[in-house]
Amino acid sequence: MPTKILVTGGCGFIGSNFIRYLLKQYPDIQVVNLDLLTYAGNLANLQGIDQSRYTFIKGDIADASLVDRVVKDQVEAIINFAAESHVDRSLYHPESFINTNILGTQVLLEAARRYQVPRFIQISTDEVYGSLGADDDPFTEKSPLDPSSTYSASKAAADMLIKACEKSFGYKAIITRGSNNYGPYQFPEKLIPLFISNAIENKPLPVYGDGLQVRDWIFVEDHCEAIDLIRQKGKLGEVYNIGGVSEYPNIEMTKTILNVLGKPESLIKYVKDRPGHDRRYALNISKIKKELGWNPKYQVPAGIKKTIDWYLGNKDWWQKIKSGEYRKYYEKHYQGR
Repeated sequence: MPTKILVTGGCGFIGSNFIRYLLKQYPDIQVVNLDLLTYAGNLANLQGIDQSRYTFIKGDIADASLVDRVVKDQVEAIINFAAESHVDRSLYHPESFINTNILGTQVLLEAARRYQVPRFIQISTDEVYGSLGADDDPFTEKSPLDPSSTYSASKAAADMLIKACEKSFGYKAIITRGSNNYGPYQFPEKLIPLFISNAIENKPLPVYGDGLQVRDWIFVEDHCEAIDLIRQKGKLGEVYNIGGVSEYPNIEMTKTILNVLGKPESLIKYVKDRPGHDRRYALNISKIKKELGWNPKYQVPAGIKKTIDWYLGNKDWWQKIKSGEYRKYYEKHYQGR
């Protein structure tokens, strides 16, 4: 009998890449994808997959009755990617982050506990740890949570609900905290796909502040591989950091993109920094390396080249997105900066 895995938010960036990874790697896995199809959810992200082992359900993870019906149908694992995840948007509409990231996680968790789903994996973020100084050691799984935005605060709250469920009811889930992802199918409001697509179209690349904010970048295929390894071998009740061990200041990432595309640095436009912008993220991944033997395969130069090639070859995908509601948001957010 096929292993049935519920993936929430499977039409988003990381979720769709994870579904593609599962269906490619395992002929005996059946995937159920529960996704509300908000602005960043895109059915086109999963075109061409094996439909015989895939079921799509449109719905909200905060809808308790729907989640109950889906989870009780012999689901063997829940991987929760569903989230509002763009810090900039959380400045305008914090309520949607509270509803999806906190309430939605609680609804999923309750259903998983009720039906004793063997594996519940919460996809969190390194942003729950807050910001590092230039000389600080990378965050470990034991680092205190110190979020700086509505987005990261809502993800930290979800993590705490999971730990509270373990203490109160004995139901153990697994939390993963990944660093900044990049790769195919990423919605072009995030730095790398925005800058790649803008550069292709010879449009300005809006760099916040001095551009010296540092991020630990991980190629999405590496992240998917790590999550799948945790699905199979991770210890219940544990937290695992998943980082790319590839720290780059935003301005250096920007220049790398321009260099690969053969575009001039004159396209760089420095804009007013956003409120509460964390200075540096970095993750210590010694735990997942030691316990599960995982290491990222891609460093930034190779991963960025592969990502740029994808965006060059799939202009129709992102050009359709960068219109309508997206255009209105982009103009609102960057106007006057």
